[in-house]
Amino acid sequence: MGNKVTVVGAGNVGATCANVIATRQIASELVLLDIKEGLAEGKMLDIFQTATLMDFDTNLLGITNDYSKTANSDVVVITSGIPRKPGMSREDLIGTNAGIVKNVAENVLKYSPNAIILMVSNPMDTMTYLASKILGLPRNRIFGMGGALDSARFKCYLSKALGANSNEIEGMVIGGHGDTTMIPLVSKATYKGIPVSEFADAATLEKVAADTMVGGATLTGLLGTSAWYAPGAAAAYVVESILNDQKKVVPSCVSLEGEYGQSDICIGVPAVIGRNGVEKILEVKLTADEQAAFEKSAEAVRKTNAVLKEIGAL
Repeated sequence: MGNKVTVVGAGNVGATCANVIATRQIASELVLLDIKEGLAEGKMLDIFQTATLMDFDTNLLGITNDYSKTANSDVVVITSGIPRKPGMSREDLIGTNAGIVKNVAENVLKYSPNAIILMVSNPMDTMTYLASKILGLPRNRIFGMGGALDSARFKCYLSKALGANSNEIEGMVIGGHGDTTMIPLVSKATYKGIPVSEFADAATLEKVAADTMVGGATLTGLLGTSAWYAPGAAAAYVVESILNDQKKVVPSCVSLEGEYGQSDICIGVPAVIGRNGVEKILEVKLTADEQAAFEKSAEAVRKTNAVLKEIGAL
């Protein structure tokens, strides 16, 4: 029996995610849905025309707002919402995107009651919290993708600073998925299993962490809109870990129930991702600075979450 994945939102991130899932043959059936007439159909037709060039045979379907076609999806990736423009924070998107995410999440669950839902829409920690509250799903089945992307950016900057092969670098980013709330765990980063502090001085590593934190804003400034290749690939990477039961450790935005001293919040922590979604939360020992940063990050996320009540979304 094959696996079915739905990606909601055929913008840059959603379409890139769909493209990576198709070309890597992560799912046997892939649906791309958008509210804009013809957009998902056009993007899927374009991807389908690469099938003989890229040698894949995933079953592709693009649809406009017909959720019945998404029925019985194993995983649903929600990327819908407006993207960031230069000068905008992820938090600026909350009012518009809350309404969109609420509508999408309810429609998705109506047709795929057993799906695992991966939130990508920004502000991601708050949108994950909103969807998790509305849908009332167990926390293993609804979580957010931010840490996979931020960690990929962290490893990219580490590899540049060390002049090292990026696939031999390990590094994780936890905390909120925001320019000031994410926490690159420099103390845990390694190059081929050796702490990166043996290859670079503190100032270099501090710059790597700072570059990572503004990684999204840097690209927004250069491109005039949010990035899409790495975010789309990061979402596909998480989907692959779910469908193939890879049990990869991916920092993910999970609803905490006392872990790291936090409850009633969705925030980035290292998690084992497998066929059941979030299968385990890893509680790693943080340095005093990292712990303080995590608490500050949680506080900022809670502040954004409070806006949901103010605007009547929750």
